[in-house]
Amino acid sequence: MTTLAAGNTLAASLASNKPAWRAAWYVFLAIGGTALIALAAKTQVPFWPVPMTLQTLAILAVGAAYGARLGGITLLLYLVEGAAGLPVFVGTPEKGIGLAYMAGPTGGYLVGFVILAAIAGWAADRGWSTNPFKLGAAMLVGEIIMLTMGAAWVGYLFGADKAFAWGFGPFIVTDLVKLAIAAALVPALWMLAPRGQDRGA
Repeated sequence: MTTLAAGNTLAASLASNKPAWRAAWYVFLAIGGTALIALAAKTQVPFWPVPMTLQTLAILAVGAAYGARLGGITLLLYLVEGAAGLPVFVGTPEKGIGLAYMAGPTGGYLVGFVILAAIAGWAADRGWSTNPFKLGAAMLVGEIIMLTMGAAWVGYLFGADKAFAWGFGPFIVTDLVKLAIAAALVPALWMLAPRGQDRGA
């Protein structure tokens, strides 16, 4: 637990030097991260060609701030919460809850979220979270994988001809906007991080 976040991440830079406090910090971040993602999923912004939620923005930010391991665990916890019936996803509970919802059209994206956070976190583990261009490039790879997984599942459910039209195309512009915001936001947050200070209180 005490090594969940690499030293190059915001999560680690703000952690206590004491193992017990450090572990509690990571538990708090994981639970808080799922709450942030759930709140972002419910926040809708008018946009073209489809309304934009802030869910992937939150996922990218969490991954880049937490690192690959803690970010991936946080997204897995988020999926567990959704599978247990908590209304943490976009469209829940209106469009269903639990495993039945997860097996629907958004299923591929939900699994892809874990990959997205892990790739953003992988970049952060290597110190890229202070550089918006390197971080943005890694996030773009994660976005392409996530959208491809989502589109593939849509194609499986509704036919291959619908994969791009329904599962990929409508989200390209909105996700690029959120990617750009996340790639700028996390490096900016480093300016507030007390790196090199003893946080053993």
